[in-house]
Amino acid sequence: MYVGRFVVVGPDVAAYRVSSRSFPNREIRDRDGTLTVGPTDDAPPTDNPYVEYNCLRTTDAGPRDGAAAVLGNGSQVDPILEKIELGYPARDALAESLLALDYEKDDYDTPRLAGVLDEDGAHVGIVRKDAVLVKRVEEPTLVATYERDAPGPVEFEASAAAEAAAEAYDFDFEHAVCAAGVARSGDGFETAIENGD
Repeated sequence: MYVGRFVVVGPDVAAYRVSSRSFPNREIRDRDGTLTVGPTDDAPPTDNPYVEYNCLRTTDAGPRDGAAAVLGNGSQVDPILEKIELGYPARDALAESLLALDYEKDDYDTPRLAGVLDEDGAHVGIVRKDAVLVKRVEEPTLVATYERDAPGPVEFEASAAAEAAAEAYDFDFEHAVCAAGVARSGDGFETAIENGD
């Protein structure tokens, strides 16, 4: 089954995976602690604005000076993190940013999705053409751009960032390209990348 890009959020670990039929020549790079999806060196040129974006960012300045991690499939990652740094609760940061940016205006009306881990727990959200859904996560929860476009439970055993990235990459969904993982680590977060090398 092809579900497109997806986020898995559990109470202490999360992952994001790029699955793509149209733009498979992409990878995730670590740019000074920000994980960014972008074209590989051999990728054909494109003017598609949705091909390159920050997919995972962390901060030490979240609510009540706690750490937070935000991951997602587009430019919504940055404003969600910025709102959390300003003191917004994760639920509000997700809902406001997803609603403001709306779904992607491409040929498929691709939903935007995101997840947050912070000191208050975990949340996941999606904005589709017909709805905005934000949910507090008590168990591993998956939301995808297609087919599984409402947050729902999923088996996810990872407990470390590298395990989360690898497990998301290996999920039995078609056209895996790359994945990122994040896990709580002491007072902050550890991150990892899986580019299928």
